[in-house]
Amino acid sequence: MAYIRLTTLLLLLIILVRPQTRAQGFLHASGKQIVNEKGQNVLLRGVGLGGWMLQEGYMLQVNGQGMQHTIKARIADLIGEESTNAFYDAWLANHTRRIDIDSMKAWGFNSVRLPMHYALYTLPVDKEPEAGKQTWLDKGFRITDSLVAWCKANQMYLILDLHAAPGGQGNDLNISDRDPAKPSLWESEANRQKTIALWKKLAERYANEPNIGGYDILNEPNWGFEDLANDKNGLKEKGNQPLKQLMMDITKAIREADKKHLIIIEGNGWGNNYNGILPTWDNNMALSFHKYWSFNTTGSIKNILETRDKYKVPVWLGETGENSNVWFTEAVQLLEVNNIGWAWWPLKKLGNNNPMQVHSNKDYDKVLAYWGNRGPRPTAAEAYNGVMQLAAALKLENTTIKRDVLDALFRQPYSQTTIPFKANVIQNGAVVKSVDYDLGRNGAAYFDKDTADYHISNGVRGGNQGRVYRNDGVDIAADHTTDSYYVNHTEAGEWLQYTLNVVKAGHYQIKLNCNPAKEDARLSFLVNNKTAKQIAVPKANGWQALEINDIELKKGPNNLRIYIDAGDMSLGDMQFTEVK
Repeated sequence: MAYIRLTTLLLLLIILVRPQTRAQGFLHASGKQIVNEKGQNVLLRGVGLGGWMLQEGYMLQVNGQGMQHTIKARIADLIGEESTNAFYDAWLANHTRRIDIDSMKAWGFNSVRLPMHYALYTLPVDKEPEAGKQTWLDKGFRITDSLVAWCKANQMYLILDLHAAPGGQGNDLNISDRDPAKPSLWESEANRQKTIALWKKLAERYANEPNIGGYDILNEPNWGFEDLANDKNGLKEKGNQPLKQLMMDITKAIREADKKHLIIIEGNGWGNNYNGILPTWDNNMALSFHKYWSFNTTGSIKNILETRDKYKVPVWLGETGENSNVWFTEAVQLLEVNNIGWAWWPLKKLGNNNPMQVHSNKDYDKVLAYWGNRGPRPTAAEAYNGVMQLAAALKLENTTIKRDVLDALFRQPYSQTTIPFKANVIQNGAVVKSVDYDLGRNGAAYFDKDTADYHISNGVRGGNQGRVYRNDGVDIAADHTTDSYYVNHTEAGEWLQYTLNVVKAGHYQIKLNCNPAKEDARLSFLVNNKTAKQIAVPKANGWQALEINDIELKKGPNNLRIYIDAGDMSLGDMQFTEVK
């Protein structure tokens, strides 16, 4: 009954607020809503292009010093400055292209958040030929112009986000590419003035562009203004006056050139500490907050909901993600029932829990091994080949599109139904991989007891322990010798469901590759919701073929479930043989 009530409420919300799926004129704040020029509520469903203009070490699986400027220096140490520049040119050219934006639109996104690195638009203050003057660089503006055109062609909104401000806006160094040996944004008036000037330049350029959804003027500031030594990220900050003053000065500069665009502000402490900042100082503003690794309960967003109500200002979740599909579906349900738009993070990286997965290569792995003190220094040729292959791997056609992630974002929040993950055509000799269970929610397509990373709320980093192949709670491991995957770390009560498309009705034998970790392991097979077999799994040293005989299958779609009755085990492929 709880599910029925929630589904009814979600569907009612869609009817009432009519979230727009395409850009229709400038976005505006209207009370607690973001609306278009027709006054219609706009529910932004977007994704952030993290890693494009600004690399963060974890996206490239770089441990330790993960700021972009240190990554660049380490690459230059291996291949030289000229080759490093060639790599970064290829990176910028390949990471996001028209095909990416076209695909995002087709998948269901209606907006894009661009994390900008200031150094693509203007020189650092210590490189300016004349102190106090701003030298403008063409590259960043050209990239942004192209992205605007691609979004416009797809009727999508583009939100400009200053992710790396001059000097860096916090003590989380990676997110802003900050060099702690130089003055931060908060320690340099020149950096402050350059930040203001950059936003005025952007406003002058895009003042009349309706497909720009808004200006997210400073990403995740995290600085302890009152007690830097004990509160370096500003989580306990009470006043936030330097942050408020800078955002007000930026707003003033923008409004000198642009009266139309929505201005989005973020609080201290990675976007969530608004102490001393409100009320807003402009009549066309929205608040952004960021949410990671916490429970998806109303209580988890209670503060931002109360802030929205108190100040009558729209809110937008500018960054979230980096979790399991279960968490994604929960989060979308929570946000949309509260009429909060969102931008997932990021579109692509070396990792499993985003819409696109970028793949490494053997030579880049050698680079990572060297940087991690796990291998010898690669040759210049190996390193160059590794990073250039990595840049090529960014192209959409070379990535793996994570259909399970997209399904969790767009279909599963509003549907308990399951759909096949693979075709699983069954005829004599057919093989079905255990990892190719159906797409759907936990409890519908599968059941797993440890489904997501909630470490902010309870300290537990759950989900798929192997972090490979799929992004549900089911634990999956890679077999690098055969370039294949298998389910592992099962628990009693868990189960997996498969839709089988049977070519010929009949009786079949299933041989399931199985590797039990405990002696009392037991399985049950259910076919079309009827118990077909209960099987004891004998303890063995390694993989064994477990035979399940006389399984009756009808022609066409069949539903097969494997229940873990007892035991921790690994499950591999299933082979189907017709019994004559």
